[in-house]
Amino acid sequence: MSQPIINKVKANTKLITLDLAKLFHDDTSIAELDIKDFLHMGLLLKEADFRAHLKEFDWSQFEGQYLSVFCSTDAIIAPWAWMLITSHASEFAKEVFHLKRDAILHELYRRNIEAHDWSQYQDKFILLKGCGDIYVPDSIYLLVTNKLQGTAKKIMYGEACSFVPVWKG
Repeated sequence: MSQPIINKVKANTKLITLDLAKLFHDDTSIAELDIKDFLHMGLLLKEADFRAHLKEFDWSQFEGQYLSVFCSTDAIIAPWAWMLITSHASEFAKEVFHLKRDAILHELYRRNIEAHDWSQYQDKFILLKGCGDIYVPDSIYLLVTNKLQGTAKKIMYGEACSFVPVWKG
């Protein structure tokens, strides 16, 4: 009976490649809603008109999506207006944010980073994967570096064949 071939270099290495895109497993899309069209002349919030517009709006288009709600004009929006929008949208949207798309993506990644067990990287050489098919915000690399410092032995960025040293403990 033959023995299986074991790659001793790979089996005994302390190098761990960490693909940050895998820390975020939610493929839910992020929809955007600019409320300027809910305002008089795109700038003025008239409560009765605003409430009517919210009531008539088709919120079902955001079914199961994260929703980014913002105003692209310089209008002053009272806090209760954002609360009203959320009360309508949350029936359909997975979650409603008063953030732009990139900030929502950052927040969703951040939640998973906070929940991740970083102790498994104790005294390991960590290579944060630099290229991939899924966009990872730059700010996430910063957060992960904060989590790994003091735990990992070394942090690098890039690919195994070509990496940039970032931190050494």
